[in-house]
Amino acid sequence: MSEERKLNLYDGLLEETVSRIQAPDKDAMEEAQNRWNAIAHPLHSLGKLEDMIIQIAGIQRTSRVKLDKKGLITMCADNGVVEEGVTQTGQEVTAQVAENFLSEKATAGILCRKAGADIFPIDIGIARDTIVRNCKISYGTKNMTKGPAMTRAEAVKALETGIALVREKKADGYRILATGEMGIGNTTTSSALASFFLKQPVEKMTGRGAGLTSEGLQRKIDAIRKAIEVNQPDPSDPVDVLAKIGGLDIAGMAGVFLGGAAEGIPVVIDGFISGVAALVASEICPLSKDYMIASHMSHEPAADLMMRTLGKDPVLHADMCLGEGTGAVVLFPVLDMALEVYDRMSTFAEDDIEAYKELK
Repeated sequence: MSEERKLNLYDGLLEETVSRIQAPDKDAMEEAQNRWNAIAHPLHSLGKLEDMIIQIAGIQRTSRVKLDKKGLITMCADNGVVEEGVTQTGQEVTAQVAENFLSEKATAGILCRKAGADIFPIDIGIARDTIVRNCKISYGTKNMTKGPAMTRAEAVKALETGIALVREKKADGYRILATGEMGIGNTTTSSALASFFLKQPVEKMTGRGAGLTSEGLQRKIDAIRKAIEVNQPDPSDPVDVLAKIGGLDIAGMAGVFLGGAAEGIPVVIDGFISGVAALVASEICPLSKDYMIASHMSHEPAADLMMRTLGKDPVLHADMCLGEGTGAVVLFPVLDMALEVYDRMSTFAEDDIEAYKELK
């Protein structure tokens, strides 16, 4: 059954949210670091597991980190650019997979159940009506090779939808969120945004997505070039760029990242498309990067430079490229294990062992 809960949207939500984002709590991070140093193990020997818990302590503004309620927000939307032959399948697949999330027939839903997380598929712009929760901005974006993918107002509303969903999940007690997406054609919009924001040639930032022939890849590259040329996005205005060559799913996820930063909730980046949404959020508010955790490294050509630009070093290298939030959800059990050690392991003092010292 679809969830018809109304979102609390109002004019100015984006600006108000960005104005509330501040740096994570350094004192909480220092306390978390001291806790790790006191645990009876070689200093820093759990590597990124320690780093992630320290980061989350700063985000939650307490060294008593809690991750007991987890959720995946999966933004689902169609993209008008599919008219240019940039995909292997038709956009009818978007609605089908989105509805499968509700019955655990899609990969992300199955992984969420195993990881103890809840999945929240959102119809933010699917080309037909669905049984998925209706937060639809429009029935898909327009073909960006012929004009803007969406209006500025639509882009802002999509960003604010993501923000409002984070507020809602915080009120429901969620401690950590992951981002996912479903939308045929969204590696095209993602590659366009990555190329533009990273100031790289389109052909260098564009991959085969879910599987394209060489001819299909060239059509995709040509479509992105044409979209940028036709729309002339303003590099000083990330919302303008998003509206002209982006997608509703990307905009919604970018809102989730901004909302997480404002509400003190860590948000896990999935793969390439989710990473582009994180890049958009960081362009709108650079401080939001401190609230993001990178799950895995995508195979898409832009992924490595994008992660380095965000200052992220993904934890998993599992050759995953499915999307939907799958890589982000796979990180959840890793975080649970890290937190279990952080909470339960005895200290050097408790075991009457001489503590390790930092070597210079």
